[in-house]
Amino acid sequence: MILPFFPLNMVVFPNEAINLHVFEPRYKQLIHECDTEKKTFGIPTFMDDKIQEYGAELKLLEISKKYPDGRMDIKAEGQRIIKVKTWENPVKGRLYAGGEVELITPTDHASLSEKMLLLEKIRELYEVVNVEVEVEADEPFLTYIFAHKLGLSQEEEYEMLKLKDESQRISFLQRHLSKAIPTVREIERIKARIRMNGHFQRLDPLDF
Repeated sequence: MILPFFPLNMVVFPNEAINLHVFEPRYKQLIHECDTEKKTFGIPTFMDDKIQEYGAELKLLEISKKYPDGRMDIKAEGQRIIKVKTWENPVKGRLYAGGEVELITPTDHASLSEKMLLLEKIRELYEVVNVEVEVEADEPFLTYIFAHKLGLSQEEEYEMLKLKDESQRISFLQRHLSKAIPTVREIERIKARIRMNGHFQRLDPLDF
């Protein structure tokens, strides 16, 4: 499949809703065509000063606002994972880049018990930082819901994007959380001690 490309310095996941402010002429042309022709576009991840092999296909949901100078605010939603096969910059007769991609549809074959264990770890992390979790374990594609909310680096998010099935992604996040939770606990402990510095503390006398 041939897609127009809108590279960004971020990892976009399937099912993810994103808002973009479009101001460059090439991307204004791209979004206008996606709007009028009802076609999707690709966001290959730009990382380490180069376009990466993987990214996401996005569907334009709406143009929320148009400005007098042609700029626009848009809402889009991640669809499938893309693997870039060819790169043409610019596409002939267009201002934007594009190319052939392989479309990869992510799957969710994870069991409910796998999801419950992951959600238990997420709740453990969020309890440390005093944040509530309102998502249920039977939610489809649970990993994508929390992809940007668990302290993953961009490189780690990119590695997770390449994993096709939910079971693989759950294992990936479980490993991350097993390392992250003790670190976050220690950071919160240090922050609490810093907040106490200089304050009077009531200490119970020791009974010898």
